[in-house]
Amino acid sequence: MGGTAYYGPVSSPEERNWSMLAHLSAFAGLLFPFANIAAPLIVWLIFRARSDMVDYHGKRALNFQISMTIWIVLAVMFSFVLIGIPFLIGLSIVSIVWTIVAAVRASRGDPPGYILSIGFMR
Repeated sequence: MGGTAYYGPVSSPEERNWSMLAHLSAFAGLLFPFANIAAPLIVWLIFRARSDMVDYHGKRALNFQISMTIWIVLAVMFSFVLIGIPFLIGLSIVSIVWTIVAAVRASRGDPPGYILSIGFMR
């Protein structure tokens, strides 16, 4: 089986673009609080019924962004005892890098492969 077996046989360029946008839209969270969750949610809600690929990538993007928000909140809480600061820095780097990696993978039609992601949506 090829790399696209998780949502169907072949994906169109439009599906790959919207899947990529589901991941990249999380960067809106750099400008507005919780937009890292709201933006992928909006993309997913609009396009999930039109494309299995966008449905798949939208769910994965949401899982990752919700997970990272939880991990970052915990790191901020632990930063009051100084152990959270390195975790906060590390989580920020992981979030940025893996969001870009997932977007590139989506543009190729591959699964995102997020790490530290809790499976809230299946």
